Amino acid sequence: MKKGPRIVVIGGGTGLSVLLRGLKEYTSNLTAIVSVTDDGGSSGKLRGEMGIIPPGDIRNCLVALADTEPAMEKLFSYRFKQCTELSGHNLGNLLIAAMTDLTGSFETAIDEVSKVLAIRGKVVPVSYDNLRLGAELEDGSVVMGESSISRSTQRIRRVFLDPDNCQPSQQALEAIAEADAIIFGPGSLYTSVIPNLLVPEISKAIKSSPAMKIYVCNVMTQAGETKDYTASDHLKALFAHSAEGIVDYVIANNQKVPPHYANKYAAEGAYLVKVDRKRIAQMGVGLIQASLIHESISIRHNSEKLAALIVPLITDKGMTGKKEAEKKTRLSRLLKRCWPVYRRLPQKIRKGG
Repeated sequence: MKKGPRIVVIGGGTGLSVLLRGLKEYTSNLTAIVSVTDDGGSSGKLRGEMGIIPPGDIRNCLVALADTEPAMEKLFSYRFKQCTELSGHNLGNLLIAAMTDLTGSFETAIDEVSKVLAIRGKVVPVSYDNLRLGAELEDGSVVMGESSISRSTQRIRRVFLDPDNCQPSQQALEAIAEADAIIFGPGSLYTSVIPNLLVPEISKAIKSSPAMKIYVCNVMTQAGETKDYTASDHLKALFAHSAEGIVDYVIANNQKVPPHYANKYAAEGAYLVKVDRKRIAQMGVGLIQASLIHESISIRHNSEKLAALIVPLITDKGMTGKKEAEKKTRLSRLLKRCWPVYRRLPQKIRKGG
């Protein structure tokens, strides 16, 4: 039975699955819109050999939303190690690929796997087109391929899709149109979150939606990709690749990181994202800070804390805001229809005489 606020979560990678695990406890009206530019590892191999959409990020989200036996979740997440032919492949990816081959449709394959896992909500790709991600780096050079971009040590000026005239999935557009809230991230800014905004119709739909829009800022920067980025720098990149004002609130962590974790990340060129409150306020974005780190699993968001913070924000402010926006839209349409008739009325009647 469907219940709870209608929430759309946009991104990719492991960050999105962390958020979904928390949100599914509050609502089953949940749609994950997932990027499709992964070209590395098991997904990259299947994409190259079978010509299918990379299944890895979609599989992560399906498992995160699963309401089934833990053994089934482990099975879908199992990665082959010893077998030479299957080394590096993920069983869940192979099952999605096999179901695509059996049904002749990636969309149908996702639906069938969703039933097997009894997921709460829906998982849809942002597009069914074969897309490559490209990046223009700080020195002006261009790198093609998500995995190559992730390995780069330079900061990114912009990312783009090839081809750039790609078509959105209809399920994604429908979910955005019906959403009470749209959430971006967490996850790699340029290789997981922003690629979704580069699909023209998706960006347009998000911009025109009256839903509350929230960005969950990463806890740590990423070497190269977001080196030295503050929270407002993350927002600036989102705006630059979509539109100004597509975020109403940014959620940022204010919990201290244990020194042994901080040192480990520093050795890899990653540091805590600094929250520059004044700049965020100047951008017209509301800031919400809280203790959000999972105490026992590296430096990642705690799915329970994150969901417990987000859902009340949506239900307390978002639903009311959306209703007001819809009311204004209906009034605007009514006035547009009535205006030509009003103009043709005699002046005496218009003045109430």
